[in-house]
Amino acid sequence: MVETLLLSVLIIAIAMVLLSVRVFLKKGASFRSQHIHDSKYLRKKGIHCVIDQDREARAANKAY
Repeated sequence: MVETLLLSVLIIAIAMVLLSVRVFLKKGASFRSQHIHDSKYLRKKGIHCVIDQDREARAANKAY
């Protein structure tokens, strides 16, 4: 039981280090945004986050 817990913590720690390698090695770097509205590709495809979709739906319903 303890071995499994320690192995899990070790795997999570390694994953966090690997995810932050770019931030640690590049001067002035930061984590990239994971929000849908920050993705150029998704914006080009017309895909919005749920908050934007809700705002658009509420605006369309007010028009009626």
